[in-house]
Amino acid sequence: MADDIEARLRAVPAPTDSPEGGDDYLGRRTLRRGSAGWLLLTGLGVAYVVSGDFSGWNVGLDKGGFGGLAIATVLMGAMYACLVFSLAELSTILPTAGGGYGFARRALGPWGGFLTGTAILIEYILAPAAIVIFIGDYVESLGLFGLTSGWPVYLVCFAVFIGVHLWGVGEALRFSLVVTAIAVAALLIFAVGAFTEFDAAGLNDIPVDAEAFGSNSWLPMGLLGIWAAFPFGMWFFLGVEGVPLAAEEAKDPVRSMPRALSISMGVLALLALITFFAATGAQGADAVRTAGNPLVVALEGDGGPTALSRFVNYAGLAGLVASFFSLIYAGSRQLFALSRAGYLPRFLSLTSRRKAPYLGLVIPGVIGFALAAATGDGARMLNIAVFGATISYALMALSHIVLRRREPGLERPYRTPGGIATSSVAFVLALSALVATFLVDKDAAFIALAVYAVALAYFAFYSRHHLVASAPEEEFAALAEAEAELARD
Repeated sequence: MADDIEARLRAVPAPTDSPEGGDDYLGRRTLRRGSAGWLLLTGLGVAYVVSGDFSGWNVGLDKGGFGGLAIATVLMGAMYACLVFSLAELSTILPTAGGGYGFARRALGPWGGFLTGTAILIEYILAPAAIVIFIGDYVESLGLFGLTSGWPVYLVCFAVFIGVHLWGVGEALRFSLVVTAIAVAALLIFAVGAFTEFDAAGLNDIPVDAEAFGSNSWLPMGLLGIWAAFPFGMWFFLGVEGVPLAAEEAKDPVRSMPRALSISMGVLALLALITFFAATGAQGADAVRTAGNPLVVALEGDGGPTALSRFVNYAGLAGLVASFFSLIYAGSRQLFALSRAGYLPRFLSLTSRRKAPYLGLVIPGVIGFALAAATGDGARMLNIAVFGATISYALMALSHIVLRRREPGLERPYRTPGGIATSSVAFVLALSALVATFLVDKDAAFIALAVYAVALAYFAFYSRHHLVASAPEEEFAALAEAEAELARD
């Protein structure tokens, strides 16, 4: 049987090119395997997200009130939980650096793979550009070294943290774990302090819009406010889906990937719960709904700074650094995988002697720095990133559904609890969140669509004719085609 499949695989007319150099092509495009165990992968999953606990989520109070944001957060948490369980299964089937793109490539073909990979890339290039602006704002507000927010701070952040990634993936993930642990500890300490001032009456103190349909004290902006708060409910979890991008550099990814995804999602859900209730209950939802640093406002109220609020303020900077650092990693691995397979220019996947995709790190960094320095609009860039994220979620969930239906016999070392029902929930909620992005920032959504259109034109007219047959994701897809032919015979 295996020999027959292998023969069919050789006979499949591949729609791809094999680049010159044979094995040397992949030899110059390899990552350092076995660098990350389940603990570092779990830290990576939390690091992607932790900055969202310090700021950003609270704007959802302004869109939907406490009740609206609470419902949105529960629904988005359910979406991420279902997605994470689906990705845990997919990552054991194809443990490569392609992550969601690789899963979609197998299930939905080259077009589906490119659509998914491009959406992920939009998220992971735009999000660091937004976060570095927030880092600059924090540095200025804290009066660190007399610096003000601007391009010199952005440049230093990109240069230093990309430099750490170029040093090596193991060193980078250990650094990320330490900074993330500081941020998580600060959130727990904040919650202890804030809960001493908790007053349930403050949860629904936002003025009610009497003209909004279904409005009340818990839903001051009405039922539509729940939907408008979706993107901000996502901020408690946005990025955790990037853990599979580390699969090629993980120790025993078949075992460690599902474990890391599940634990990191559990940690994030707990942090979301305590941060949400502690911050809104301490000073009231109205006080923190538009604050740039809601946790500090929750601790200080009308009084001046305290020792605890200063500590949380500095820890907020650590949270931003953790997310910025880890998102740079995720973007570089997605770019590496797309380039290695020929979807993007192949030179972008070259790796250094330390097995780091140096161009995949530097070029997105240059783009992110240029966007940050030119616009200074972190909120707009985050909204564009959220738009890309929701598209990728829908396509990754769809990939799980398609593979379960089309290839039920495919070896699955880990199986998603609930099967297709779980990924279907993720798919429906992801589409709902995608539509909600238009309610929050239509301009950002249309900018993302324009970027998407340019990328698709490049794929349609050039790169789909120059894919690399020996890339892991392409070989996996070709094997599936050979197996399908054998089954039909």
